[in-house]
Order: sequence, then C-alpha cells, then structure tokens
Amino acid sequence: MRQDEIWDADTASRYDTPGEGVFAPGVLEPAVERLAGLAEGGRALEFAIGTGRVAVPLVRRGVPVVGIELSQPMIDRLRTKADEATIPVVLGDMASATAPEPGGYRLVYLVYNTISNLLTQAAQIACFRNAARHLAPGGRFVIELWVPELPGPAPSAQAVVFHVEPGYLGVDTYDVVRQHVISHHVEFDQGKQARLTRSPHRYIWPAELDLMAQIAGFELESRHADWRGAEFTAASRSHVSVYRVPGSQ
Repeated sequence: MRQDEIWDADTASRYDTPGEGVFAPGVLEPAVERLAGLAEGGRALEFAIGTGRVAVPLVRRGVPVVGIELSQPMIDRLRTKADEATIPVVLGDMASATAPEPGGYRLVYLVYNTISNLLTQAAQIACFRNAARHLAPGGRFVIELWVPELPGPAPSAQAVVFHVEPGYLGVDTYDVVRQHVISHHVEFDQGKQARLTRSPHRYIWPAELDLMAQIAGFELESRHADWRGAEFTAASRSHVSVYRVPGSQ
C-alpha cells in the first residue's frame, strides 16, 4: 500500500468529523493552544497538513501556517476551508519537500502519529533533517506519537485491539522484525456488512525517536503524555515530544 493510495479522494471525503473524534474540542483545542505558545509569535510549518484540522484553528489564533502534504485530495479538502493565500501548501513528501523560505520558521509540527507513515528508519531520520532545515536557530520540532503496544510473547499473538466502541473496531497487526504495524479499521452498523480500511506504519520507541533527533541536530526540550502537559510515565500510551534546534534567534 502506497501512501497516495491510502490518502485518496474517498479517505479525504470521510476524514473530517466536525466536533467528534480528533476534531472534538477536548482533543483539538489543547493541541492548538500548546502549538500557538510554542510558535512564540513566529511562523509555523505543518508536515502532513491534511485537511487543516490543526492548521485552520491555529491560523485563527494568529499563527501564520504553511503546509507540506503528499495527498492532493487532502489539499483539495483543505481548500474548502482556507485559500492558498491564507494557508500556502506545498505538494510533496514531508521527508524531502521544501516549503517557502526554509530556515525562517519558529515551529515545525507533525501531529497524530503521522511520522509513522514513513515506513523506513532512513525516511524518518530524513524527516527530522527536513524539519531542522526549515527551522530558525532556537526553533522547535513537535511530534505527537503513540507508544507501541506489542502483542504478547506467545508465537500465535500477532495482533492488538487498540480501540473498541459502538460501530468501530481497531486492530493492529505487528511485524516486529521490520518494526512495522498495519492498523485495521473496521466500521459497521446493525447489519451484516462492515467496511475495512487499512494503513501501514513503522512504529518508533521514544528512545529511538530521541536518537533520530540527535542525528538531525536537535535537543529534547520536553516530553509529556498529552497536549495538556500530563506527566509522561511508563503507563503512557502516547506522547508529545518537543525538540529544539540549539541557539537563539
């Protein structure tokens, strides 16, 4: 599965869920608040900007945002909310594409586990290096990412149920040799039919993420369990990690 096959027009049309899921105020508002503070009045660059879930409210907060996005259908969806002058977007891969005026951003951010869409360690390191290339001295790179929850030790255990709610079942299947996981999203109603979508990822442990950051010239500034600043512990299932380019502007 290629990323451009996953993030197609059908996915883009179903991505936005206003007021619910990742668009719920309790999920979205703390992220926007934290990112606005980390931008410190400067410009921000969002890798994998998608349909503008975070960028649109961040611009409304007064933070200028530029985006990089691999999927043209996702950009088309964003354009129903904000024009090119309001939120410029470069069509391309977040590991290599160049936004206008590289070196002039105070903040680069990558939310909702999206760095794991890059399926090799080399590509993930390239993403860090691309973030560093765009940042001014003292600028920050923020990553929101889940903590892998591997199957049990039994040879037959290859899957983990990560979410269950009425009408939805989420299951991850792991390939621990390649450090890959495929997320299976099953949507269903009271009938006998169900809709299955899948997405491949390369999972990253926090310590490996920190090493990637060091290779790209970053220092870890902070790590919390969520956007509200909860303490990150061994029990945390996700984290928001803030990396900083040494120096000051």
